[in-house]
Amino acid sequence: MAAAAPLAGVEPKTLEKKPIKFSNLLLGGGLNMFEVTTLGQPLEVVKTTMAANRADSFGGALSRIWARGGVAGYYQGLIPWAWIEASTKGAVLLFVASEAEYYAKSFGASDFVGGISGGMAGGVAQAYATMGFCTCMKTVEITKHKIAAKGVKPPSTFTTFMDIYRKEGIRGINKGVNAVAIRQTTNWGSRFGLSRLAEQGIRRVTGKDEGQKLSGWEKVLASGLGGGLSAWNQPIEVIRVEMQSKKDDPNRPKKMTVGNTARYIYGSNGLKGLYRGVTPRIGLGVWQTICMVALGDMAKEAVEKLTGEAVTAKH
Repeated sequence: MAAAAPLAGVEPKTLEKKPIKFSNLLLGGGLNMFEVTTLGQPLEVVKTTMAANRADSFGGALSRIWARGGVAGYYQGLIPWAWIEASTKGAVLLFVASEAEYYAKSFGASDFVGGISGGMAGGVAQAYATMGFCTCMKTVEITKHKIAAKGVKPPSTFTTFMDIYRKEGIRGINKGVNAVAIRQTTNWGSRFGLSRLAEQGIRRVTGKDEGQKLSGWEKVLASGLGGGLSAWNQPIEVIRVEMQSKKDDPNRPKKMTVGNTARYIYGSNGLKGLYRGVTPRIGLGVWQTICMVALGDMAKEAVEKLTGEAVTAKH
């Protein structure tokens, strides 16, 4: 039987790489900087404090942070580490995710699978390129300030950085980077997938077709659900904090890996210990969604006026 001839006038879809534009990088960096400088870092500090001090209640963690320096206590690690992370992680994600998505589709992956593959690869690249040492130094800052609470003036953030580098080298300032990589790749994979499922549910409820655009509030709801539900991987975040924490505990493993740190936390605090800090993490996911989706359109217009380029990045 002869093979069916291609339909006349129908051309096969050409696979193209998504362009990396300066306007996209500027938009992502600007939104990330705004997010972390407002509510992002306080929620990060609360989440990290609860994960490091697993016996503390939510209120106890707030009191502990306040005792370190009042309002300033909630912004420990913001400058320069959170700012470095916020201004660079978007560029890393865009570059790597674009390449990974292109190659996944070239091997026959669907748009959905290609998008998840790109996000997961970009998340791993974020961890090893920039987020590893930034999250490590943020955690060090948050735990280091316990010294100040005892009346001893803590060393500056760069003194601490150089001390760790001299003693432990690159591994020291990237402690816990494997846990960060696992967190990032599962974050992006689940956020993309769960947000897409939420979008489909919203379309069914509102009667919108696949091609129709969602309203601003519908976008926020879909992305918020994706961001909030992706906190299922909180155990790897608690493991990451424990690996990077500077607290003294003779029972901690001498050489910490993801596996033995998980066993240590479970043995000390049970299953609940692996989910400490999940509430502020969900709050952080919602705040990131509001910044990226609700404020994204306004930021997009401002960047397009400034650069003269059309912003093509999804936010």
